[in-house]
Amino acid sequence: MSEPIKVLVVDDSATVRRLLTELINRDPRMTVVGVAPDAYVAREKIKQLSPHVLTLDVEMPGMDGLTFLKNLMRLRPMPVVMVSSLTQAGADTTLAALEIGAVDFATKPRYDVANTFGHYGAELLDKIEAASRARVKPYVPVREVKPVKHLQPSVDSSLAGSSVKHVIAIGASTGGTEAIKDVLIEMPANVPPIVITQHIPASFSGAFARRMNRLSPLTIFEAEDGMEVKNGHVYIAPGDRHMVLQRLGGVLEIALDDRGPVNRHKPSVDVMFDSVLELVGKNATVAILTGMGDDGARGMKRLRDAGASTIAQDEKSSVVWGMPGSAVQLGAASEVLPLSQIATRICELSGSAASSSVTSPAVRSLFGA
Repeated sequence: MSEPIKVLVVDDSATVRRLLTELINRDPRMTVVGVAPDAYVAREKIKQLSPHVLTLDVEMPGMDGLTFLKNLMRLRPMPVVMVSSLTQAGADTTLAALEIGAVDFATKPRYDVANTFGHYGAELLDKIEAASRARVKPYVPVREVKPVKHLQPSVDSSLAGSSVKHVIAIGASTGGTEAIKDVLIEMPANVPPIVITQHIPASFSGAFARRMNRLSPLTIFEAEDGMEVKNGHVYIAPGDRHMVLQRLGGVLEIALDDRGPVNRHKPSVDVMFDSVLELVGKNATVAILTGMGDDGARGMKRLRDAGASTIAQDEKSSVVWGMPGSAVQLGAASEVLPLSQIATRICELSGSAASSSVTSPAVRSLFGA
């Protein structure tokens, strides 16, 4: 039997440390080798205990979670699952942590046993297990620039109102927020509409959409029921609803679906892909990016069988090669590409302009290009 995953729990709340420790130690795949109330104690325990995975509180006294994470990923990169509060500030900080190199995140456990040891517990344990297998990279700070409050979308108004003939659909999970960013910042203004399902809590999806809108030349929304689907626009599924397409009076629209989880997820990539198949069929380009599990693989296979172009992110560039790996094993992917090539290939397959010429100077500066 392989060695259990060694977990170090870092949180300033004694109650949270106790809850997480009890939860993790119930799983035979893993064990808590230590706990720490702050970054300074955590630093010493990492040296002493050599944990495989950290759970890290976003907000801590003394050295905050982001500062500690930057130092950790620069000096001793290792898998980290952030533990965040359900607040706007918590969501923004967590998204920044993912950019620094955290593998995934979970919300703070509530102080009731039924919730902590039910669905929440199963999800957190799966994230820790996936993180133990993740590919982590050293943190390299980008060149500092003045904050960009908002980059004005560069979509030609004539394009936005033109008839939709093609749809791009993207699904992702663990590591997906950064992978999606890498794709969207390279997309041109004349791209067909893009629908995205990222496994993310409801309290985080709005912050994620706003962040993408600041960084991309496209117009990006957290999807709402009844939104018209337009070229040059991106629609990100809210964290508590499935996102599907519908056609009313010849107009393609977003519809939000409140059915139960599919493949344990809500939103589900398979649900979105099946609606793309029904409404668009072969006139779609679809991609599955990094993520644990197999959500989206069967829907992508049905789309490929119908003649749509299908892309899976390759194993080397994926944080976790679960979802794209499942698609490849199922024969759902017509192409398997590194993340750095996916935006360009989507543009080629969807008839859009070359992506390399459209990223705005502000975005290039922001990402050190």
